[in-house]
Amino acid sequence: MGIRDSRPARVARRHQRAMAVAALVLGAATALAVVLILVDNIGHVVVALAGLALVGVGSWYAATSLWPRRWLALLAVGFGGFVVVWALGSAVEADVAIWRILGVAFGIAATTVCARTAVSSGSRTVFVRRQPPQRPVLVCNPVSGGGKVQRYGLVEKAESLGVQAVVLGQGDDLERIARDAVAGGADCLGMAGGDGSQAVVASVAVEAGLPFVCVAAGTRNHFALDLGLDRDHPASTLDAFTTGLSRSVDYATVESGGDIHFFVNNVSLGVYATVVQEDSYRDAKASTAFDLLPELLGSRTDPFDLSFVGLDGTPVNGAFLLLVSNNPYVYGPNADLGQRRALDTGHLGVFALSNTTGADAAALAALSALGVQRRSPHWHEFATTGFEVDSRCGTAFAGMDGEAAELATPLRFRIHPGGLTLMVPSDNPESVRRRHARDVGLDDLLAVAGGAGPAGRQHLPEVR
Repeated sequence: MGIRDSRPARVARRHQRAMAVAALVLGAATALAVVLILVDNIGHVVVALAGLALVGVGSWYAATSLWPRRWLALLAVGFGGFVVVWALGSAVEADVAIWRILGVAFGIAATTVCARTAVSSGSRTVFVRRQPPQRPVLVCNPVSGGGKVQRYGLVEKAESLGVQAVVLGQGDDLERIARDAVAGGADCLGMAGGDGSQAVVASVAVEAGLPFVCVAAGTRNHFALDLGLDRDHPASTLDAFTTGLSRSVDYATVESGGDIHFFVNNVSLGVYATVVQEDSYRDAKASTAFDLLPELLGSRTDPFDLSFVGLDGTPVNGAFLLLVSNNPYVYGPNADLGQRRALDTGHLGVFALSNTTGADAAALAALSALGVQRRSPHWHEFATTGFEVDSRCGTAFAGMDGEAAELATPLRFRIHPGGLTLMVPSDNPESVRRRHARDVGLDDLLAVAGGAGPAGRQHLPEVR
């Protein structure tokens, strides 16, 4: 789902117009080729979709049933997967089919390259050159990511750059340490740790009006990924303290019982949020979830006590999965699945699933395979600037940036556009440009082909 920027778009250059026209022509030809392949192999397509439906219903019952019924469900998943593979394999047995599929793959690749080149213009994300901070402080969590702080020598490199490194000890209060750093005169705060730690220190930086440096030293580092930072070489991010650039991104908050909670990634409600409350989840995520799902989603279980109103005004009750994110994630069949292409759209992302039966799961799996999952009444996905979730019992389990919590309802979510100032390495503009250019739609290409900018969206970062 694209987010539109209200600022005027720049006029497209000649080569961008040519790339947009090429993308439209190649895209149309590729789509026609796909349709012809599907028509010629309609029997195999139907069988493959039936297999996917079987995978969907089997997965649902595998998650919601106890042994030994769970074995039958897992067998159904395996058989459904076999059917899909067999149907696709049978469809490409003939050499001519293989060449047609290779042609489609080439068409998709060429269309993607042309489309991204066409929309790489504008200046939504602005990077600013500033004097480096004089008294920066980096807080380091030595246990995050299995000891990444020590493994990558982050303390030593930080100190060599003139950055004061504070290493957390067992039982230390992270928020208190960050506030003490501000009270001690810090003019820039950084955090080397996981996403939950990033949110805590970033909130203190926002409150104090200071820039923040995110160093990917956790396990997954979703915030760093979506910022376009190098998660494989976290020490390189420390250059942001000395030779970096400044950029502004959004952050989000959720109000609960009069308290305001800050998050940089997302707040999860429903089944995942309930599972992360278990002490065993940290050390055994998969087995803990597998053991709890029948209790949480089984046929004898009451629906989750969560309710909200969709963007179209339709009330939704009992969603078993609900995710509210700081900027929208990419869902459905896409190479960027589970990522955010931008962190400065000024919108919350809302995603929820509300299916309650195996039949619903089967239909949703088939629709997802066709890329039309949004047609399902059980798939809820939209962007908004404010959002509210309620429950009859007055509380809800939540996972805030991966940290377990229990919050009083109603929950009122709000986006804060450009509210967090970051210091990032000097190569971050190029990373951001590549991420933004992946967010291209038909309206963008039509606008550029007509000589305008990409439908009001600006993709290429500007350095001032």
